[in-house]
Amino acid sequence: MRGSVYKSLGFLFLFLAGLGFVVPVLPGTPFLLLSAWFFARSSEKWHEWLLNSELFGPIIHNWEANRCISRRTKIVAIFSMFVAGGASIIFGVEDMRLRIAAVVLMAIGTATILMIRTCPAELVDSGGLE
Repeated sequence: MRGSVYKSLGFLFLFLAGLGFVVPVLPGTPFLLLSAWFFARSSEKWHEWLLNSELFGPIIHNWEANRCISRRTKIVAIFSMFVAGGASIIFGVEDMRLRIAAVVLMAIGTATILMIRTCPAELVDSGGLE
């Protein structure tokens, strides 16, 4: 029972991560890490698929080995969220309530990413991380 619930949650968080990489105001990295955590406890096949992914694998390896994400991953995540989200707010949304909601979501996403520990430089320099 627990395995099927965890596997379902893994797919839910993988879906949210996918949305986060497409929707400008939603961060994908935290959802990706949650998805990997649930798959590691429920589906070796899906966990391995994530680990072997060229796009997701390095982030997950970093997290599982050192409980951190690289400074580069943080910068890319926050930069892309602000560029795409900012453009959406400025050019795509006219309703002030939606603009405020988008800014709040971006602030939550930024805070979430910043709260995750940044990998030490020596791990990145030694090739231990992406």
